[in-house]
Amino acid sequence: MKASPARGGAAAPRSGDALGGDGMQAVNAAMGSMVAAVLVGLSAAWTTAAEPAANEKPIRVGIIGLDTSHSTAFTKLLNDTADGQHVAGCRVVAASPKGSPDIESSVSRVPEYTADVKKHGVEIVDSIPALLGQVDAVLLETNDGRPHLEQVIPVLRAGKRVFVDKPIAGSLADAVAIHRLAAKRGVPLFSASSLRFAAGTLAVRSGSLGAVTGADTYSPCALEPTHPDLFWYGIHGVESLFTVMGPGCTSVTRTHAADFDQVTGLWEDGRIGTFRGIRRGAANFGGVAFGEKGSAPVGAFDGYRPLLVEVVKFFQTGEVPVSPEETLQIYAFMEAADESKRQGGKRVTLAEVMETAEAEATKRLAALGAE
Repeated sequence: MKASPARGGAAAPRSGDALGGDGMQAVNAAMGSMVAAVLVGLSAAWTTAAEPAANEKPIRVGIIGLDTSHSTAFTKLLNDTADGQHVAGCRVVAASPKGSPDIESSVSRVPEYTADVKKHGVEIVDSIPALLGQVDAVLLETNDGRPHLEQVIPVLRAGKRVFVDKPIAGSLADAVAIHRLAAKRGVPLFSASSLRFAAGTLAVRSGSLGAVTGADTYSPCALEPTHPDLFWYGIHGVESLFTVMGPGCTSVTRTHAADFDQVTGLWEDGRIGTFRGIRRGAANFGGVAFGEKGSAPVGAFDGYRPLLVEVVKFFQTGEVPVSPEETLQIYAFMEAADESKRQGGKRVTLAEVMETAEAEATKRLAALGAE
C-alpha cells in the first residue's frame, strides 16, 4: 500500500500498492461460535507476540512481483541486519519481477524496485518455476490482485508456504478459489493488511476493552478501475474493522459519493461496525472501538515490521495468524459493499455474494485445471 505520510507516526504505506460449497456451509455455521472467542482475543497468535526464532540457517524467501514498495521494504527489513527494524529468521534470495501492463503505477515501478532489491543480494529470475527451485517460502507481492490465483497455483503445487499480500485477489471468487486450493493441497497460506498488527488494534482484539460492542474505522480509499472499489486500498481500514470486531458480519449497506464512502456492517449479534473511505482532504488511518470497559483508538499504521514478524513466524511454523474464514468475510464485506452501491445503497447479505463467489470459484479452478 502506498499513500502520503500519516500524521504523528511512521510514514504511511503508499496507495495502489478454499473452501467448497459444503466447506463454506460449515464455515458459516461455525461463525457464531467463533465470535465470542474472537471478541476477547483468546488466540495468542493474534496478539503482539514474541519475536520469531532466529534460525541458524534463515528460511530462503522468494518474491513474486516487484511492482509495489512492499517488495523493497520487506526485502530491506529481512536482509539488512544493520537496519534497526530488522526481522531475523528469513532472507529474500530471489525475485520474479513482472508488473501489470494495464496499470501504469504497477509496470512503471518494476525497474526501480528491481534495482533496489538487487542491492540486497536478491537474484532476479525470469519465471515463477525458476524462483520456486531456489526458495523455501514465498511472498506473493504483485500489486495487482487479478493474477494472484494463477501465480499462486504453482506455489501451492510446489508445497511452499505463501503470504499473499493485499488484495488477496481481484475478485471474491478468486479469493475463495485460492483458499480452497490451499486447503485441498494442505499448504499453509494467509493474507493480511499490515494495519491488522498495529499495537492499539491488537490490544483491543486481545481484550483491553472487554467484549467489543462496535467499531468505526477509516482509511484512504483510492479506486482502481480494474478492482472492486474497496479491494485496492480500502482493504486497510476494513481489515482494521474486522480485527477488532471479529467475523460474524451478515449484511452491508453503502453510501457512495465521488470523494467518500460510508459502509455499515450489521453483525449477527446486533453489533454495528462501519468503514469510512476517504479520497479528499486529510486521508489518514484510524478509528475507534467501543467495548464494555470504554473506547479506544484503533486502525493506526505502525509500519511493516509487525506484519513481517508474523510472516516470518508463519514461514517457520506453518501456523496462520489469520484464519481463512475471517479473510473471506473481509472480502465478502467489500464485495457486498460494491453490490450495495450497484443497487443504490440497498442492504446486501454476505451470504448471497458468497454463494455467487463459490460457484464462480469452481468454474475458475476448472478452467485453470487446478482442481
